[in-house]
Amino acid sequence: MKRVEIIQADITSLPVDAIVNAANRTLLGGGGVDGAIHAAAGKELVEFCRKMGGCRTGQAKVSPGFKLASRFVIHTVGPIWRGGNLGEDDLLASCYRNCLELAVKRHFRSIAFPSISTGAYRFPLLRAAGIAMRTMQDFLATDTTLLKVYMVCFDLKTLNAFMLAYREITRTTVDV
Repeated sequence: MKRVEIIQADITSLPVDAIVNAANRTLLGGGGVDGAIHAAAGKELVEFCRKMGGCRTGQAKVSPGFKLASRFVIHTVGPIWRGGNLGEDDLLASCYRNCLELAVKRHFRSIAFPSISTGAYRFPLLRAAGIAMRTMQDFLATDTTLLKVYMVCFDLKTLNAFMLAYREITRTTVDV
């Protein structure tokens, strides 16, 4: 069974154990996927997040999904692209890895990711896609808890970038 699926969809509508929110440090909502998740979850999400005390770049925290189709939201703060010499790649990989680790710790079976940091934070899309797919592949090579990991792309450009990255990664490794 293929455990990673790359799809074009509205992440807020997916009935998975957890969706990942590409959040800002406050966790109180913003633009892009962060704003869409907060709007779909309802005001209870921001009230809950207010008590979480924010989140550092590369880290992850979990909240209930409230009015979302998913039971939970895993919030992670991606790096702002500043040219690639300030550890942005490692921080982005940490976002994906920490979300996956938190999902396993919570015994989740399915998780859906957006493209982290490629919107307002300007991380180069193809580079981010490669980092995300490599991190997922490496994690799933030793994990048996997660049955399905969705990479949810908002538009066709993002979908194509992640499909290309996935093909590149799986060319030399076993398909997960």
